[in-house]
This record gives sequence, structure tokens and C-alpha cells, in this order.
Amino acid sequence: MINYDKFLNKSLTSVKPSGIRRFFAIAEEMDNVISLGVGEPDFKTPWHIRQYGIDFLEMGKTRYTANAGLLELRNEISNYYARRFLIKYDPKKEILVTVGGSEGIDMAIRAIIENGDEVLVVEPSFVCYKPIVEVSGGKAIPLVTKEENDFKLTPEELEKAITEKTKVLILPFPNNPTGAILTESELKALSEIIIKHDLFVISDEIYSELTYTPEGHTSIASINGMQERTVVINGFSKTYSMTGWRLGYALGPAPVIEQMTKLHQFAIMSAPTNSQYAAIDALRNGDEDIKNMLRDYDMRRRFTVDGFRKIGLDCFEPLGAFYVFPCIKSTGLTSEEFAERLIKSKRVAVVPGNAFGDSGEGFIRVSYCYSIDNIREAIKRIGEFVKELKDEN
Repeated sequence: MINYDKFLNKSLTSVKPSGIRRFFAIAEEMDNVISLGVGEPDFKTPWHIRQYGIDFLEMGKTRYTANAGLLELRNEISNYYARRFLIKYDPKKEILVTVGGSEGIDMAIRAIIENGDEVLVVEPSFVCYKPIVEVSGGKAIPLVTKEENDFKLTPEELEKAITEKTKVLILPFPNNPTGAILTESELKALSEIIIKHDLFVISDEIYSELTYTPEGHTSIASINGMQERTVVINGFSKTYSMTGWRLGYALGPAPVIEQMTKLHQFAIMSAPTNSQYAAIDALRNGDEDIKNMLRDYDMRRRFTVDGFRKIGLDCFEPLGAFYVFPCIKSTGLTSEEFAERLIKSKRVAVVPGNAFGDSGEGFIRVSYCYSIDNIREAIKRIGEFVKELKDEN
């Protein structure tokens, strides 16, 4: 019998599978389950975007593109960031089109991190940062954000965590799972410390258009002195409801994008051609779609937060993304226990908070990118579950 442990990469085998997908898999095997676990918009990709992709398929535009992506698409990404976030990027040297934002994160980390480098990872946060850092030979250092600070990273916490080995800060705002955001003034305060210690930033801004404040999203790359030390990750999945098209992009200094493109060239070749054509139309003609989806998400956001508070669970008000992160400590259960017992007894799937780092213990992540009817019924069932737990005690 072959001992496969002898052949496998130990830094990879030590990584735990995604805690998000585990509960999604359980939900798929059960009947009458309302799943609020996966962060996938329930909107269809707008028709005009789909039609544009269909048109290019019919024309037979199905060949490989340039490694960095269609230049026409990179031009539109450049125009979009200049128009929406007031940052200019050279489409020929500073933009890479990737297979989803996730590939952009992977390419950025692998292009920058070497053995022994310390990477500060804001937590709670999306599940992929820490494993990719560790598989790349780096050391992921959690930067824990707290509910009393609205799950924001403070300058004091950042300063305290920096050592002589610190190389990169991963900044995921608007945040998954908490929904926290950082304002322009807060980003400026963090930037002073980043520049002072000569750090590099990977800023995951995949939820940039899902920000529920009058000011909207501010990219840290727009802060003076930060564009030259930041790779911005973004994409089309959340903004235009294009999850299955698998298309994202990275923006950053030419020397970094050059190395990321080299990795992308060897690992991927190029992002899906049809998706790239569809994305061109999304950027040109999708602003009204963004407004409509944001308006609907905002209504669901307020409904969901209010619903959890009414059933007796403390719930931080998120100002970005499409998640709430209610606290379940009052039930006496761990996050895993709460999620497992809830899905078995009430057929509602949520994600335990500790899937997003140890600091997420005592919370659950609930996505509100589902219909109001599903959200209403799910909160009703969760309320019954919480009441039954109290009656047990």
C-alpha cells in the first residue's frame, strides 16, 4: 500500500478544509433547508451582460486571450477605477485579469511572500488568506478586530503587531464575514503606520460596491503614498452577480503585476475568454444594475439585523458586503455547536464564526443575499431554536 503522506506537500495537508463549504455540503443532503451560508447573490447576471457574452460566443470569439487579459477589458477596468474610485492604473502594465478574485489573492501572495515572511491577516476574515500564506512559506499573524470597535482595524492594533519580519498586511474591507468597513480617515491613519514601517498591502475590495453609506467605498490605494505599495483585488462576482463566470482582476505597481502575470501565465494561461467579453459590457453599462442590487441588499440588510435583534441575539450593524455576524454567546453554545444543532433541528444553514479565524468564535455568519421570504422564515426558525435553548436551561 502506498504511503501518500510521503509524497504530499505537508504545508498543504496541514490546512483544514473550508468551514463554509462543510455546512453547504450538509445542507445539500437535507430536505427543506434554508441555506444562508454561501455568499452568492440570488440575482441573475443582468441580461445585457449575458447577451454580450452570447454575441461573442456566436461570433466564435473563443480563443485564448493575452495572459494579462483582453486589452479592451483592461482599458475598461482602468476607466472604471478612475471613474468610481479616482485612481489611475496603466492598463498595459498595472492590471491583470484573473480567474475570480480568489486567483488574484493567490497570485499576489505567492508573488510577494518568501519563507519566514510574516503576513498580518485581519480577522475575522475570508477563509483563504491564511492557508495561502502558509502554503507559500509565510507565517500568517492574526490581527483580531473586535465588536466593540465595530470590527475595524485600529492604528494601535496594527502598530503593536508589526515586527522586523512583517512584510505584508492583508486588508479585507468591506469585510467578509462581519460587514465592517473602513472610512477614508481611518484608512489614512493606518496608511501612516504602513508607510512608516515600509509594509506592502494586499487589499481585497471584492465588496467595494456593496457599501451602505453616503460616502461609499474608499480604496486604500487612493490614499497618498499607498498606490505604489498596494495590490488591489476586485472582481465581477459580487458587484454584477457573475459568480459562475469566474472573473476577477488585480491592480498594482507594474513590477508586482509583472511577477503575478508570470505566475498566472504558468498556472492558468488566461482567464475565460467569454467571461472577459461579458465583463466589458458590465463595466460599460452596469452602473444602474449596481444601484438596483445595492438598494435591494440594503433593504435586506436592515430587515435581517432587525430580525436578529428581535429574537434576542445581539447583532452588529454591517455597513458593507452582504453578511451579518450575530453574537450567539448568550446561548451557551460554541459556534460549531450552534450551527450543527440549528441545521439538524430547524433546517437552517449558517456558518460558524470560527470558520473565519479563532476570533470568530461566539458568532455565526448569515448571508442576506437571499429572498426576503427565505430570510424571514430562517429568522423565525432561528428564533424558535434560541427560545428552545433558553427553555432547556
